[in-house]
Amino acid sequence: MGGLIWFVQLVHYPLFDAVGDDGFAGYARDHQRRTSWVVGPLMAVEGLSAIALLFVPTDDLPRALPVAGLALLLVIHASTLWLQVPRHRELAAGHSAVATRRLVASNWIRTIGWSARTVLAVVMLLVAA
Repeated sequence: MGGLIWFVQLVHYPLFDAVGDDGFAGYARDHQRRTSWVVGPLMAVEGLSAIALLFVPTDDLPRALPVAGLALLLVIHASTLWLQVPRHRELAAGHSAVATRRLVASNWIRTIGWSARTVLAVVMLLVAA
C-alpha cells in the first residue's frame, strides 16, 4: 500500500483535473468502482494482518511495533472514511477543482500513514529476523 499510495498521491489524483468536465462524473464513478476492486481486498488483508500481529507470540518483536502499526492503520481508515470518500462522492457528481484539491491535500494523511507503516513493517521484519 505504501507504493500504491505514492502513485495515487503524485500521479493519479492530480490528473483528475486533466480529465475535463465532459464525462467527468462517469469517469469518477468508474474510477471509484474499479479502484475499490483493487484496493478493497488489499486493505482488508492489511487490516487482518495488522490485527493478527497483535496475537503472534514472539519474544523478538516488541509489542509496541504492531500496536503502532494498527494505530496508523486506524488513522488511515478514518481518513479514508471521513475525508477521501466524501471528496470522491463530490467528484462523482461532476468535476470540481476545489474537491480535487481537497482530495489531494487530505490524502497526504494516508500517504504519510502508509509510508510510516512501510517503514514499520521493514523494522518488524528486521527485528524478528
